[in-house]
Parts: sequence; C-alpha cells; structure tokens
Amino acid sequence: MISHQDALIYTMVMVSAADNDITDAELSAMARRVRYLPVFAGFDSERLTEVTRDCAARLGEEDGLDNTLILIRDALSKKMRETAYVFACEIVLSDGEISQEELRILELIRHRLDIDRLVGSAIERAMAARYLRPGDV
Repeated sequence: MISHQDALIYTMVMVSAADNDITDAELSAMARRVRYLPVFAGFDSERLTEVTRDCAARLGEEDGLDNTLILIRDALSKKMRETAYVFACEIVLSDGEISQEELRILELIRHRLDIDRLVGSAIERAMAARYLRPGDV
C-alpha cells in the first residue's frame, strides 16, 4: 500500500510518462503541486524524485500500468480520486502539448478510478479554461 500523497504523485508521473517524454514543464508542475498544495502538507518534497522513480519502475514491470492504477485506486478515497484526476489533467496541459497517448491515459485513469463521466467532463472543461492561451481566444 502507498500513501495518498504517493498515489497522487504516481498519477501525475503516469500521465507525464505516457508519451515517453517527461518534459521540464511537467516536472516543474509536479514539483509546484507537491510544494504548495495543502493535500501534500507533511510530505517531504525531497522524496519527490524517489516516489517518481518508484512509480516509473512499477510502470516498467509486466502489467505495470494496470497494477499501478489498482495501487492508486486503493490508496485514494473517492474524493481524492477526483483530485488525482484534476492533477493528471493539469500535468497533461502544463507543457502546452497534448498527445494521443496522454489522452488515452487520462481516459484509462478516469475509468479505473471510477470518476463519474459528468464529473470528469467538468474537470476537463475547467482545466481547458484554466490553461487557455492568448492565441486560443
């Protein structure tokens, strides 16, 4: 079993690694969340690298994606699963590029974490509005 904080980090790492290219923008976005958001109170931010490596190692194992999603789901309450999905969407949007792999992982996370379809759509719409760029107006 992992902590709820580790599970949130695993979720962010999973979407970041979906296209096999964890960008500096994505790493920076993860670090900011871990440092400043209340859900990470008491978490030693120096552990971020360790937790990220642990997640990457798990994902590299046979059935790693499925097993990691089960681990995440079991570590999070229903409300925290929604928080994980928010974080996943934010990380995908953080570098300004959305790949097909990232979209597929988001869909998989939404299903495996049992995020209600309407809640998921609301989160996705809120994130799209939040990360709107001047050229998108």
